[in-house]
Amino acid sequence: MARTSRPRNAQAARPSVRVVDDAHAAGPDGVRDRLQAIRPQLAPTAQRIADYILKHAADVVHMSVTEVAEQAGASEGSVVGLCQQIGARGFQQLKIALVRDLVQPVQFIHEDVARNDDVGTVAAKVFHSGMQAMQDTLKVLDTQALGKAVKAILAARRVEIYGVGSAAPIAEDANYRLLRIGIESKSVIDSHVQAISASLTGPRVAVLTVSHSGSTHETLTATRLAKEAGATTICITNYGRSPLLAHTDIVLHTMARETQFRTEAMTSRIAQLAIVDALIACLALATYDRAVDTIAKTFEVLADKRY
Repeated sequence: MARTSRPRNAQAARPSVRVVDDAHAAGPDGVRDRLQAIRPQLAPTAQRIADYILKHAADVVHMSVTEVAEQAGASEGSVVGLCQQIGARGFQQLKIALVRDLVQPVQFIHEDVARNDDVGTVAAKVFHSGMQAMQDTLKVLDTQALGKAVKAILAARRVEIYGVGSAAPIAEDANYRLLRIGIESKSVIDSHVQAISASLTGPRVAVLTVSHSGSTHETLTATRLAKEAGATTICITNYGRSPLLAHTDIVLHTMARETQFRTEAMTSRIAQLAIVDALIACLALATYDRAVDTIAKTFEVLADKRY
């Protein structure tokens, strides 16, 4: 089908900055990031739509849903469905969010470290990728979901935290921080113990699973067993579809870009730790007096371990 002709100076017809500034109802930030993140899990039709939007973002902001559907060889309903998958209410909201991306471009660090990079260059790339992961994660973080996680943990008798591999240190850190503010918790990083512990949870338990891929067999099994036992399940996982979501009540997304050397053990853990820090801060504020008293008490206990 022939492509709808667009004027060469279509850039000049872009919606005004006022529209962008008014757009707290304009849908999610980082639309292109989200499309790139979920693309591998999309159906072929949705992939064609995503590819077209990614390649022609500047044109799409001036097009109708029908035009985009025609260019992508899809239906209008499929275009709207993809918009909803990335958090927009519809195509119009997607367009305004795209304008945000285009008029406030972010410099992304896509390049991997190269074998001839000197120490300074490697450090700069690694630090920039970490900062980018934090910025991208903030864009996709659902603050309502964060609020639900806080309520679920406060309502629970105890918290169990699951993680294996590179997620295990995150689980341990979350457990340590919960204990410091007076919330009963335990981290379980052995897969066999995870399965046993998860099956013995129940409605008064909140489970926090940390998994970058959302596809790790061990933590997926543990989360499923906990949900079946009646626990409230919360996960910290990278943006996109994954099997873990089917067994999770509350999802806290990260957005970590991984390349050859910056594997999931690097950028994703920085984003995961940021979410844990935000969660702990919210919990501490919600239980302010108890949290302050517990921090003071545990500080005194730990003081004996320092010179």
